[in-house]
Amino acid sequence: MSSSATISFIGAGNMATAIIGGMLANGFTASSIWVSAPDDSHLQTIRQRFGVSVTTDNRHCAQQGDIVVLAVKPQVMRDVCDSIAPVVQNTRPLVVSIAAGLETATLDGWLAGGLPLVRVMPNTPSLVGKGAAGLYANEAVTAAQKASVESVFSSIGSALWVEEENLLHAVTALSGSGPAYFFLMLEALEEAATNAGIESTTARKLAIQTMAGAAEMAARSEFDPAQLKRNVMSPGGTTEQAINSFEKGGLRDLVKGAYGAAFKRSEEMARELASPDDGH
Repeated sequence: MSSSATISFIGAGNMATAIIGGMLANGFTASSIWVSAPDDSHLQTIRQRFGVSVTTDNRHCAQQGDIVVLAVKPQVMRDVCDSIAPVVQNTRPLVVSIAAGLETATLDGWLAGGLPLVRVMPNTPSLVGKGAAGLYANEAVTAAQKASVESVFSSIGSALWVEEENLLHAVTALSGSGPAYFFLMLEALEEAATNAGIESTTARKLAIQTMAGAAEMAARSEFDPAQLKRNVMSPGGTTEQAINSFEKGGLRDLVKGAYGAAFKRSEEMARELASPDDGH
């Protein structure tokens, strides 16, 4: 993002504050960031923490931004868009939505049309700078604007583009919901180790460090996960027995089924949010 560009956040929840913190840690300046939210006391906490500009007026916040990030819940997004539409139609910023399920055509319609718009599917590890975000841009977004958005979300982890918007359902089922899959594995490993006699705190720490170490190895290695798995396995050894048990128990089918369920629900939510029964 150019040094003179301003980014405005409509909404000041956990994800917005994580993005702001990541930006400031990666060379962005507080003077280039505006934030709006209904709760002034919360905004003052953010102002004191980050040194950014704050306001309870969404329209005023939107007016400041070369990039406007919509960081409110999907259920209130239409009202927010209705309120700022006259402003953004005048200023023509790049609009970025981090709301799950709301498609670009729906958002663009609520904003009165014709705007460059990027949808981002971030995930909760963004809160600790280890996020994995999927991004999609509509046809009005320029290459320079894509680079600006990528620089913002790269400040809190990985930012990867998809070419078709419907692929964001696949991203949601993978990295959006994915942290919970791994938390379930941690929970199950801790329980199994505790049942074997390891103290629960020790079991949890060992499981977490094992998962973190495996992820770091996968990120750094030239090998694919299948080869990394084989590298841990010795013929007739403990790992081979465990992996064989997973395979016989149908772990791959369970993962496919869980992924498919998340994918299907993401599609359903998009349809529901596009036609909310909210009196509009």
